[in-house]
Amino acid sequence: MAETGALTRPVTTAGDSVVSEDTDMSLVRQVQAGDVAAYDKLVLKYRERLYSVVYNLTSNREDANDLTQEAFIKAFRSINKFKGKSSFFTWLYRIGVNGAISHLKRNRVRRFFSLENLDEEVSSRDIVEALAAKSRTEKPAFMRELQEKLNEALQKLSHKHRTVVVLFEIEGLSHQEIAEITKTSVGTVRSRLHYAKQQLQASLRDYLER
Repeated sequence: MAETGALTRPVTTAGDSVVSEDTDMSLVRQVQAGDVAAYDKLVLKYRERLYSVVYNLTSNREDANDLTQEAFIKAFRSINKFKGKSSFFTWLYRIGVNGAISHLKRNRVRRFFSLENLDEEVSSRDIVEALAAKSRTEKPAFMRELQEKLNEALQKLSHKHRTVVVLFEIEGLSHQEIAEITKTSVGTVRSRLHYAKQQLQASLRDYLER
C-alpha cells in the first residue's frame, strides 16, 4: 500500500550546487540545442524541490515519485517551447503543480496537513489555552484529534486554495513566485491565502469551542 504522511519541507542535497557554474537558462539553451546531459543537471538541481511540492499536495510518496518523473518528462518534451519569459524553476513548478492538481481531481486523494507547518496566526490563543487546560496524559490524544480536524478542514478547501497554502506555508515561496506558478496576480494569491487561513481558523475554533 502506498505510504502517506504529513507535509514535508524541501530537502537540500548536494545536487543543489551542481549547476552553480551554469545558469538555468544556459542549460536550457544547451538542451534545446540537443545536449541531453545538460537536462540531467536541471533534473538533479530541482528534483528534490519539485518532489517536495508534489508530495505536499498528494501526501503519497509513490504518487509523488510518479508525478515528479512525469513533470520532468513533460518539461523535457516541451523544452523547445520555453522562451525564458519566466524562470525555469517557475515553469517547471507550474507543470508539477498542474499535474498534481489534475491527479487529485481524478483520484480525490486525501491530503494531510501538519499543525507544525501552519502559520502562527492559525495556531490561535484558543488552541494554546485548550492545550494548557489538558493534563499531561490527555495532550497527545488531543493533539492527534486536533490534527485530524485540521486535515478535515483542509479537505474542504478548493484545490486552488490548498495549492497556495502548500506553496506559501510549506515551500516558503513568495507571493510573486506563487502568482507566476499559478498564473494569477499577487493580489489573487494573497486573497486565496487569507480566505484559506480564515476557513482553517474557523474550523479549529468551532472544534475548540464545542
